[in-house]
This record gives sequence, C-alpha cells and structure tokens, in this order.
Amino acid sequence: MRALIAIPAIALLAACQVSKDEANDTVSMTYNQDVAENAAADVSATAQNVGSDIANGVDKAGDRIQNTDVNVSVDTNTQDNR
Repeated sequence: MRALIAIPAIALLAACQVSKDEANDTVSMTYNQDVAENAAADVSATAQNVGSDIANGVDKAGDRIQNTDVNVSVDTNTQDNR
C-alpha cells in the first residue's frame, strides 16, 4: 500500500526541475510530464519485478516443502500383553 502512495510522489519529484539564476536572484521550477511518466513507468516495472521475485520465492519454498521425504513410523500393534 505504501508503494502505491510513493509512486506518484517519486514521479513528481523526478519531473520537477529547479534552476537558480544568480544574476537575477530568481529560482524557477518547471514540471516535465515526460520525465514524470518515465519515472512512473520505471517504478511500476521495478514493483512488478519485485512482486514476481517474491512469488517465485514462495513457489520454490512450497516445492521444497512438498518434496521433503518425511518417514513417519506408527506402531499399530494394539495387543494387550498381560
């Protein structure tokens, strides 16, 4: 959930370009939509890769659990030796 909140914030930060003009003592900020879209696409691709890696890890762990050889020996002798 936090990642969903962070994606727009990262895209906005990546798209803001600040420049300072020392001669006029001014600061200007511009917003580049192409940069924001590229940043959002990169973050989305990374999130998908991380999710895929997690899913693969879970699948591998499940396979390891299923493939374990556990021999359980149960004594079913119920005779009473009196």
